[in-house]
Amino acid sequence: MCGIAGEARFDGSTPDDAAVTRMTEALRSRGPDGEGLWRDGWVTLGHRRLTIIDLSDAGAQPMVREDLGLALVFNGCIYNYPQLREELREAGHTFHSTSDTEVILVAYAHWGERFVDHLVGMFAIGLVDRARRRLVLVRDRLGIKPLYLAETPGRLRFASTLPALLGAGDVDTGIDPVALHHYLSWHSIVPAPRTVLRGIRKLPPATMRIVEADGRRRDEVYWQPDYARDPADAGMDARDWQAAVGDALRTAVRRRLVADVPVGVLLSGGLDSSLIVALLAEAGQEHLRTFSIGFGSRGEEAGDEFTYSDLVARAFDTDHQRIRLADDDLVPAVRRTVLAMTEPMGSHDVVAFHLLSEQVARHVKVAQSGQGADEVFAGYGYHQPLAGASREAAGPVFTEAFFDRDHAELNRVVGPAYALDRDASRDLLDEHLAAPGAQTALDAVLRLDTHLMLPDDPVKRVDSMSMAWGLEVRTPFLDQDLVALAARCPPEHKVAQGGKGVLKEVAREVLPAEVIDRPKGYFPVPALRNVDGPVRELVIEALQAPEARARALFRPEYVAGLLTEPDSAEAAAGSNKLWQLGLLELWLQTHGVR
Repeated sequence: MCGIAGEARFDGSTPDDAAVTRMTEALRSRGPDGEGLWRDGWVTLGHRRLTIIDLSDAGAQPMVREDLGLALVFNGCIYNYPQLREELREAGHTFHSTSDTEVILVAYAHWGERFVDHLVGMFAIGLVDRARRRLVLVRDRLGIKPLYLAETPGRLRFASTLPALLGAGDVDTGIDPVALHHYLSWHSIVPAPRTVLRGIRKLPPATMRIVEADGRRRDEVYWQPDYARDPADAGMDARDWQAAVGDALRTAVRRRLVADVPVGVLLSGGLDSSLIVALLAEAGQEHLRTFSIGFGSRGEEAGDEFTYSDLVARAFDTDHQRIRLADDDLVPAVRRTVLAMTEPMGSHDVVAFHLLSEQVARHVKVAQSGQGADEVFAGYGYHQPLAGASREAAGPVFTEAFFDRDHAELNRVVGPAYALDRDASRDLLDEHLAAPGAQTALDAVLRLDTHLMLPDDPVKRVDSMSMAWGLEVRTPFLDQDLVALAARCPPEHKVAQGGKGVLKEVAREVLPAEVIDRPKGYFPVPALRNVDGPVRELVIEALQAPEARARALFRPEYVAGLLTEPDSAEAAAGSNKLWQLGLLELWLQTHGVR
């Protein structure tokens, strides 16, 4: 719900308040309703506010409780804050606001570092414990809210976006060759803690970093569900799992209604967002606002899924808005989208989310969305071959389905200065798949999807594009309790019915069959998927710009080969690769990276 920033000094000097102010100014779109700065010797905190809970000045940040010796900046929402507030009141604590922000402060005062175990929600937190001279940085369990870090000798800066740290200045903007390897291997994904820039990292999901005033630090991963069968669930059959998942999802949807402003739904017409609408209607929500977006078609490729979103809107009598945009809207939108990206994001639908968020933000400040269901409940095609496969099959199946290039090809793509003598992406993949706590091949891949890939693809995409317009998007399928339950669920219940079987059975209780049994769809943006016309010209311009030539990220002969426009299936593959390379260069140039 906000943008946060801060600087801590460990060398006895005073934090640069002007740099923190520049960071918070760069976060204005994430928090258009207010701003604040707080100083305390070795730490300065900055904040931009989006008012969603406790709209009064009492909920403003940075929030300081002098009696507790604590100060805080926080981005996100604590869904169980009313229950925590009551529990803490009964323990003898007092409150001066009705905000979830103050609940975090009091929770830390009461439970210490274990406060995070009690928080249900999405959050990035910077908390100063003045008595202990300690900075506590925390990111939520699924990495829904971002937290970027820039360290130099004697100094740590943090912010909600990477460009905000660039705005502060004094950042090593050299390209990280390992991050580039990941970007070119995994559909533009660079998992935490890396970013494409050497001087900026991100706190991984489910991680607490304790930073002392002398610079010492320690990290704790405070949550990781086991992807294995729990003996306590041994008596559960398919119907029992359906009931358990249905109950957990209903709770997740209700939790995400907590707000002092109306909550809408981003309705694509697919199973996941449609199920959210159905469960909200079941819970008694009336006149629910829903939003869908569509683009022009290309040949036989449709540019919208209005048939299905309209069906759901009629079935549940929502206040539905179709947003149809022409191809002419896309080129200027690409430039604005790249400016809004916290990191380079090569997915074609990122532009669609940017345009959708712009329109939705005119009507609501909060919306629920269906991101995460495929990763949590095995909705992708490559999940199917893993059902019943040996544990050793996980790596080859995922590699075949997900890798854009192998290591040998990648070193033919990047310039000599960025080539690696080891397959960094495959090494990271193997490390995660081999880690204990995953029982089957499918368990291992779903854990990888959910905890490594998901935060830096659809989750980051939706947060960046929505918060660029001051819109907070909440994702029920990434509820911590639902994810932990799904992790325990036997694989056969998830891969049933072509994927998401247990979820589809829940949906049959509340949704029309046409929505459940339809072919799987994706956010259609034909003009970008084909990378032609003005969009192609924009990409080529970025790759041929003086900055790109000086940087020499990619071998000229490889780029030249992509520009020859081969025929048939090679053309589509070449377009995707051209977009991926051009998008990276366009992002670097847009954000002034030299």
